[in-house]
Amino acid sequence: MNGKNNIAIGFLTMGFFMAYGFLLIYLRDFAPGKVEWANSYSIGKHFETRLAHVHGNLFAFLNILIGYLLLRFSDKLKNVKAISWLALTGLLMPLGILSEVYFGLPPVLVLIGAITMTVSVVWLGVAFFKMKPLTQL
Repeated sequence: MNGKNNIAIGFLTMGFFMAYGFLLIYLRDFAPGKVEWANSYSIGKHFETRLAHVHGNLFAFLNILIGYLLLRFSDKLKNVKAISWLALTGLLMPLGILSEVYFGLPPVLVLIGAITMTVSVVWLGVAFFKMKPLTQL
């Protein structure tokens, strides 16, 4: 992994969570029980699904950005593959939230995803600090 897969998977994930947003709109505005759904805005499944939608798109965008930076500076950065894999693993967080809501699974995927995405972002920041100065962009 050198960043290309982060970009591709990031766009695919973003597309999925954007489409999921349409489901949330349907549940709020058109589905039977829409009033109950809207009234549970800040609690329970409604809140969790919005968290998944927001974090899914955020983490997708982070993967696109991280992937681009890893590709652009791959010859100057260290640990490109590890950072790439950690960022991709971070996508487990929003998927973990959905697995909690729909399948009742424990939040282990949420924790793994949150930790790995945080580590990838911090590690990339440190890698850029340690990078030799650019002579030209």
